[in-house]
Amino acid sequence: MAGEKNKEKLILDSAVALFTTKGFNATRMEDVAKRAGISKGLTYFYYKNKEDLFMALTKKAFDQFKEEFRESFRSKGKNGLEMITDLVQRIWVFAKEQPVYYQAILHFLDVMKKYTNPKLRHEIDPLILDSTHFHKLLELHHEPARIGIQMVSQGIKDGSIRPELQPEITFYTIWSMIIGFEKMSGPIEFEGKETKISPESWQPGFIKLMQDMLKGTVQASKPQIVQASLF
Repeated sequence: MAGEKNKEKLILDSAVALFTTKGFNATRMEDVAKRAGISKGLTYFYYKNKEDLFMALTKKAFDQFKEEFRESFRSKGKNGLEMITDLVQRIWVFAKEQPVYYQAILHFLDVMKKYTNPKLRHEIDPLILDSTHFHKLLELHHEPARIGIQMVSQGIKDGSIRPELQPEITFYTIWSMIIGFEKMSGPIEFEGKETKISPESWQPGFIKLMQDMLKGTVQASKPQIVQASLF
């Protein structure tokens, strides 16, 4: 029902606002209820506990994240390499403008690392494992990556990405580079005076290196020329 959906959205929006200002640990369910203008009891009707609420928020984060992938993939007149470049820039903007959602995605990736290892699964909060939203996430969290893999495949097909690359490995390597970029932006800013790197130079440098990696560079053919000159 529309009314119920509105209340769920109100609760989620109020949780995002509080997690942004106070952090997850300092935020209580009663704080979320108060900000949403909904009774604490009704908040518990929609979300069993704070962990369940956070998993619902994480599902919403993945839904929005997937939209960024869709927008890049739908880009008119762009080849695969240009789609990937557009996606990288979109993810950077997403991380900056939606920090709570982006951190929720990274947190879920950490949870998955434990979930897929039987020896570590016991370290996951039981309230997370009990959340229906967590189990929905298990089914849909790979959907953005699936679109990313299609972009790489498209690039191989249209010739903008070199043909010997394997789409899945290539996309997951790019995604790990994007996560690394965001995590390293603090140290880069701090070390800027000591090293020949700054946030302003790193972003275009990152893009260029990634594009060279995907399309191949002139240097890649040089060994053949040297070899030919030996005979």
